[in-house]
Order: sequence, then C-alpha cells, then structure tokens
Amino acid sequence: MKEYATLLTELSEGILLITINREDKLNALNKTVIGELDDVIDEVYNNPEIKGVIITGKGAKSFVAGADITEFSGMSEEQGKALARRGHDVFDKIEMSPKPIIAAVNGFALGGGCELAMACHLRIASENAKFGQPEVKLGIIPGYGGTQRLTQLIGKGKALELLMTADTIDATCAEKLGLVNDVVQTVELLEICRALVAKITSMAPYAVAQVIQSVYAHFKSGIDGFDTEIDLFGKCVATNDFTEGTAAFLQKRKAKFSGE
Repeated sequence: MKEYATLLTELSEGILLITINREDKLNALNKTVIGELDDVIDEVYNNPEIKGVIITGKGAKSFVAGADITEFSGMSEEQGKALARRGHDVFDKIEMSPKPIIAAVNGFALGGGCELAMACHLRIASENAKFGQPEVKLGIIPGYGGTQRLTQLIGKGKALELLMTADTIDATCAEKLGLVNDVVQTVELLEICRALVAKITSMAPYAVAQVIQSVYAHFKSGIDGFDTEIDLFGKCVATNDFTEGTAAFLQKRKAKFSGE
C-alpha cells in the first residue's frame, strides 16, 4: 500500500483499515486528509485484494473532531463552494463504494467527522463516542453532506434540532436515533468492526454492491429506487454468483462466490 502523510493503512485478510493520523489535532480534516482519502478510496475501488474497509481515527479521544478551521479563514464565497464541493465529491465516493465501508467511531465525531461517519455504509461507535454538527456556532452550516445525510438517517425534526442547536449527543443517544448501528466497548471496537466486515464480505460481492446502489437510489433526485431494484435484481440473476449461491443452498453447503 502507498504511504500517506495523514493516513495509516493496513490491509489484512481482505480488510483495509484506514486510520486518520492527526492525533495531536484530534484527527481534524484538512485539505491533505481529504485529498488522501480521495486517493485511498480510489485504491479501494480498483484493488481486488481489498474486500471491505474500516475507517477510524488515531488515538482514544477522537474519530475526527471536525474540519481544520485554520483553513477557513479569509475564504471567499466561491472558495467556500469549491471547498464544500471537494468534500462532497470524496464523501459521495465513499458512500457509493461497491465494497462495504464501516466507520469505527472512537471518540469525537463532530462536524466533518460526523459527516465522514455518515458517508460510510455502517457506523459502529465506542462507548465514549460523541456526535454533533456544531457548524452554526461558527456562522456556517455543514458543507460535506451533513444536512442531507443526518436528515436521511434520523429524520427531519431531530436533524433540524441538532443542526440548529449545535448540540452534541453521546453514543447511546446516537444509537436510539439510528445514527449508529451499534455501541460497543472501546477495546472491542476494531475487533467487532472486522467481524462485521468479514461477515458482509463472505456474501456475494456483486450482490452486496447492488444492495448499496439500490438503497442509495432511494435518495437520488430523478431516480426511481423501485425501478433500480428491478434492474439490478435482473443483473444479479444473470451472475455466476447467483448460480453458485442457489446451488450451495440446495446442496446444503457453503457457497464459494467469485464476484462474477
């Protein structure tokens, strides 16, 4: 794997662990982190050895405690739009990855960190995790998809409350709202995330990719999610994995999927 200035990467048994490595800055996102995330997610798409991904933050305090505010100073309106557009492009690429990406949220997931976690397909939180979109305290709004994904995950009313009050919620509250899938002990976080990725990647990979595409079609403007499901169901039926999966079921054995 390529070496990065702000990311640590470790590929083991088909699972790529991506660690945001700015512990002294509570892993805050800056332009370098965004650029390197873009690059490593390209690797996820293109490297057949990578079956699934876990994204986490370095240290015990923080997943990602927001964006690096020092980069915002003196920006023009057009520069602000360009910054947000760049974040959208990278986070959309994470969201639409055909391979499962799980956020292992260890500590603070605020602002851009919460947005990064929400761009992942699933979120597993440690007991000390905190979530929030505090941008209005700075006179701005979330710029990396936070207003949209938070609403999709927890509903309009509660999303508006959190976005307008800048309140921070703990992991238990986040789980109740549907923002995270599970809350686990901190020492077990990565182990549980690895087991979850391994479980997903033991399924037919083409079918998993089409599940992701079908679900997100529901939220895409101008796309009928039901039509997308019909189309992708048909494509799955035509795969070798479908033939193998049905044969294994009938023969009462474990399927051996090829991804084709």
